[in-house]
Amino acid sequence: MKKTLLATAIAGAMAASGAQAATVYNQDGTKLDIYGNIQIAYINTNDSAGDSEDEIADNGSTFGFAAEHVIYDGLTGYLKLEFDDFQADEMKVAGRDSGDQAYVGLKGNFGDVRLGSYDPLIDDWIQDPITNNEYFDASDSNSGIANVGTNDREGDKVTYTSPVFSGFQFAVGTQYKGDAEENEFEGTLGQGVEHTVEADSNASFFGGVKYTAGAFSIAAAYDNLDNYDGKITSVNGSTTAPIVGTDYELGDQYGVTAQYTIDALRLAAKYEKFDAEADDSDIDFVALGARYGYGMGDVYGAYQNVDYDDSNVDDRDEVIVGATYNISDAMYTWAEAAWYDKENDEDDGFGVGITYLF
Repeated sequence: MKKTLLATAIAGAMAASGAQAATVYNQDGTKLDIYGNIQIAYINTNDSAGDSEDEIADNGSTFGFAAEHVIYDGLTGYLKLEFDDFQADEMKVAGRDSGDQAYVGLKGNFGDVRLGSYDPLIDDWIQDPITNNEYFDASDSNSGIANVGTNDREGDKVTYTSPVFSGFQFAVGTQYKGDAEENEFEGTLGQGVEHTVEADSNASFFGGVKYTAGAFSIAAAYDNLDNYDGKITSVNGSTTAPIVGTDYELGDQYGVTAQYTIDALRLAAKYEKFDAEADDSDIDFVALGARYGYGMGDVYGAYQNVDYDDSNVDDRDEVIVGATYNISDAMYTWAEAAWYDKENDEDDGFGVGITYLF
């Protein structure tokens, strides 16, 4: 569940355009904007036993800075720095280990080069067009990566994004993990197999291509997930099993998403796959999504089939619906409900919330 992407994206767009965001400096080709949002929600979901749990929670309140300066005509340097985890519902601020995005870059006629911490390409180009929602989102291929016990998908990255050539655009990048970094984590790969990953001066590869023609666009993205390859450390608790100590490759992640816009209606279709190296561990995701702007907000929904190659795991059908209502240009409310077709109705739930952006 991405929880904060929609509001963060809106806030980022405000900062980039100057609308709503506070411009605190704009002189001699240098501009600095401050922007942010407060998001508070009531959420009710089912745990793994099927018991209902509810709370009033911060839904990803964010405070950010966006700056840029003209180096010379056709070349601009920029930065973006965002903080979240404010826990606005309880007046607490998380520790210094929390954050959202932090990057610097250069953009111009040649395209865009970005260095730092930001969302994965497959997230932006493939997953978000289906359910870039307030709280409940469709499952995606990141669930396979979660098995290794990390969500470190955003840091230590470099991405080059090309200009648009006759409707075509491409992006390539890498996430580099040096052996001096604290990047050791463990996870369960299924069937009692424990897996450990350690930093090893490795550069992963990810890339994508996008084509836009009028109201239609299609995008494809790939990530080789090399930074999550490691060693098997135990099998069913035993450290003496024959395969203990052998190398393990997590797999690959890729997908294709098409979108079509008709006036205020946007339709999207997705095929996504976590192509695991382990036998019978592949997961396929096929989804349809729609979002309609009715004037005072949006109504939206998505359907997704999750197909597991593992015969011990049942395939699932997910349904997510929601709506927003704009109180003003800077404030809106929302309501969402989701059904994930899991055992004991795990993760099914509903939520309502309010967001204020500047």
